[in-house]
Amino acid sequence: MKLVFATHNPHKLAEVQSMLPENMKILGLNDIKCEEDIPETQDTLQGNALQKARFVREHYCCFCFSDDTGLEIEALGGKPGVLSARYAGDSRDSLANMDKVLKEMEGVENRKARFRTVIALILENEELLFEGIAEGEIIREKRGIEGFGYDPIFVPSGYKQTFAEMPLKEKNRISHRYKAFNMLSEYLMSLNYF
Repeated sequence: MKLVFATHNPHKLAEVQSMLPENMKILGLNDIKCEEDIPETQDTLQGNALQKARFVREHYCCFCFSDDTGLEIEALGGKPGVLSARYAGDSRDSLANMDKVLKEMEGVENRKARFRTVIALILENEELLFEGIAEGEIIREKRGIEGFGYDPIFVPSGYKQTFAEMPLKEKNRISHRYKAFNMLSEYLMSLNYF
């Protein structure tokens, strides 16, 4: 069975492939000659993940999965949420995004936040969603150089280090993305396709 992960990012593809059993090979969008910038116009993580997976299924006739991730801050009413990558503008500038969050959180005592990843899987005519959550809080200044996105301002519950201060192996063990992809992997292994 050909299974496509709706990403152009080879690092993300390799990271997800490493979470799956060796006999479960996945392809990226480049492997199926999909060069389009797939639209993400929905107002929820679930909606965007489904939109991308449906696009690949419809245009390339492949079994497919796609993900969307957002940082949800309680005091900001769940923002930046689905707009996490473009919170400070369309340039997808992580530093500008973090600076905007820190400015909006000035003087705010409630620092509760969570990262949430939603994966949409489409096999034949079946659509399934898998969700992973990492609870934590927003600190008052950036710390650490590892990771990406909002990692330098997010401390997961039960830890003192930000995601950006943790070794990648430790972060991956507790991250929202790992939890969601682990559920996807377990589901795929339960099928007789592989």
